[in-house]
This record gives sequence, structure tokens and C-alpha cells, in this order.
Amino acid sequence: MFYLLLGNGTTLQSIIDNIENGNLDAKISLVVSDNKTAFALKRAQKHNIPTYVIKEKTVDEIDIELENLLKNYNIDLIVLVGYLKLIGKRLIDNYTIINTHPSLLPKFGGKGMYGMNVHKAVIDSKESFSGPTVHFVNNNYDDGNIISQTKIELSANESPESLAKKVQEVEKIQLINVLKNFISKI
Repeated sequence: MFYLLLGNGTTLQSIIDNIENGNLDAKISLVVSDNKTAFALKRAQKHNIPTYVIKEKTVDEIDIELENLLKNYNIDLIVLVGYLKLIGKRLIDNYTIINTHPSLLPKFGGKGMYGMNVHKAVIDSKESFSGPTVHFVNNNYDDGNIISQTKIELSANESPESLAKKVQEVEKIQLINVLKNFISKI
């Protein structure tokens, strides 16, 4: 069973599609967002997946709120996709938590390095490669042990927008493969 913290929800839709077509033997128990208008919530509701919107504001308050919420679910794994806040100690100590990040960590990670900020930094640094990383979550932004990375070569005329599209395409495939691997071990 999975618990996801999401933004837009395109990766959520990819996971749902892979579950529904039999490619991923999993169940999404709950979708949580800190944004009540996140489209991920609508995607989840369309597929009868319970949703929850975080009410608290600080890392410690959110940690307590989610700890209390998750007692009602049988959670094997927390998957963070598009969630930009630090995760609190209670959740880190009690759950396996993974995160997707749109660069080849450890480069271009940390506070403020999300979305288009990452892709602009990669291009400004004249990198030859980028790509998504799936990693375990710890107490620091984008600092946990790396589970998987997919390398993408940048073209000579790469823009942040074109790089974002490339990364997002392979990120979904990479995450499904990571989830399959995780499921095979439980």
C-alpha cells in the first residue's frame, strides 16, 4: 500500500494507470497534498482513492498531523512526488519514504531546487547530462541514499522547458520500476 504526497498528479496518474493495467501490483491507500486545489486530489478522487489536505504549517505540526492520520492506514511506503517541505522525524523514523527529484543528485538538490529552478540551473551550468533521481528521504533536502537515477543527454539547444519534459517522461518509468522492485521485496 502506498501513500503519496503530490502536486499536479501526472506521476500519480502514471502509477494509477500502471496499477489498473496490471503492470504494477500495488494499491494507493491515500493521496495527501498541502494544496487543496492540487489536481492530484481530483485524479485520486476520480479513482476512488481517499484524499487528505494537510492543515498544519510547520514541519513539526505536519509531522504530528500526518502521524495521527496514518495510524488509520496500513502503509508500506510513502512516495513523495512534487512535495516541497521537509519531512519530520516521526515519519522518517516510522516509514520507508522515497522522493523523486528532477536532477542527478547530489547535483542541483537542496532547498529551493525544485521544478524549473533545477532545469535552469542544469542548463546554466552547461551540464551534458541530467535526469531524475529516486532517493530515500532523510532529515535534509535531497540528501538520502540514492535508489535509482536515469541519465538523459542534453541537446545543444536544450531549454529548461524541453529538459523538464524529457525528465518527466523518464521519471515516471523510473518510479514504476523502483516501485516494482520495492514490491518484490515485501
